[in-house]
Amino acid sequence: MTGVPASAAGGSSGAQGAAAGRADARGATGALETSGTTGTSGASGPLGTARLGSGDSGASKAASRPAGGGAPQQDGGRTPRGGKITAAAVNQASVWNVANLLTMLRLLLVPGFVALMLADGGYDPAWRSFAWAAFAIAMITDLFDGHLARTYNLVTDFGKIADPIADKAIMGAALICLSGLGDLPWWVTGVILGRELGITLLRFLVIRYGVIPASRGGKLKTLTQGVAVGMYVLALTGWLATLRFWVMAAAVVLTVVTGLDYVRQAIVLRRRGIAERRAALEESQG
Repeated sequence: MTGVPASAAGGSSGAQGAAAGRADARGATGALETSGTTGTSGASGPLGTARLGSGDSGASKAASRPAGGGAPQQDGGRTPRGGKITAAAVNQASVWNVANLLTMLRLLLVPGFVALMLADGGYDPAWRSFAWAAFAIAMITDLFDGHLARTYNLVTDFGKIADPIADKAIMGAALICLSGLGDLPWWVTGVILGRELGITLLRFLVIRYGVIPASRGGKLKTLTQGVAVGMYVLALTGWLATLRFWVMAAAVVLTVVTGLDYVRQAIVLRRRGIAERRAALEESQG
């Protein structure tokens, strides 16, 4: 009878045990990797749960993203609200949106308005009516472009710069033309334009501390100025000419009052910003 030495038998069984151990280790590693990369598909077990809980956000995002590379979808194929926000953020990068086109139209209306206002010596009622139409269109677009930009997230750097320039340009052109023709005293033009330019400069000076919000008084001032200047552009007579005088007087008063209020807000904002910075500095040093 041929026997097998005990040492050989032991070595064979030990080799088999080692091979089995390596196979088990490979199986456990593969299961761990599978549970980590497909964590969002319902991995079970403490290892899979621990890996997901440790912040494997890349696997979760990859599992929730469609194969076509589109926006992430929730159960049932519905696009989450985050996808709409992302799409809006992409759209706002375009300068050629509706809000900016309206602003550009308002800028282009300025030289046209001046030409119509001064046509035939500046006193022809027909040409003044055409000039009033151009001024009215410019003021209406001023209302719509800001609303569209805020509502549909179309705010761009170009719009932030061009919109106030277009506002000041059309109003300044109208006031200067009216004063040049003798229809409006120069001091009224100086007060209105001085206030507008001064407040714009003040906003830039205190922007490091915060933004001065537009007040209801400021909006009422803008509306009153537009109505008053529009009435002066038209060749009105009789009681309408008297009415436009009082409307312009109200516009001048609102211009001064709201201007002073903006100065007060700027001072308060600056003091608050300085105090907050000083407190933050003391806290960091303490």
